[in-house]
Amino acid sequence: MSTLDRIKSVCVELLKVEAGRVQDSSRFVEDLGADSMQSIELVAAFEEEFDIEMDEDAALGVKTVADAVTFIDRVIAEG
Repeated sequence: MSTLDRIKSVCVELLKVEAGRVQDSSRFVEDLGADSMQSIELVAAFEEEFDIEMDEDAALGVKTVADAVTFIDRVIAEG
């Protein structure tokens, strides 16, 4: 499963949105309805899904699904 598919899966589960609503350009807050607490929960869920640790402040600056793919792939690459 690709990074994108895994991110979409986490969003669907955590934010309780339909899979079709989660697109590359979807913004976590504006389009998917994440509040500040859910944004923090998303960071934790992504860390668990990918078995990585992310800088929370940097991760919270990620605004779209596509940006999350880039950010997480970079964290994995830096390993």
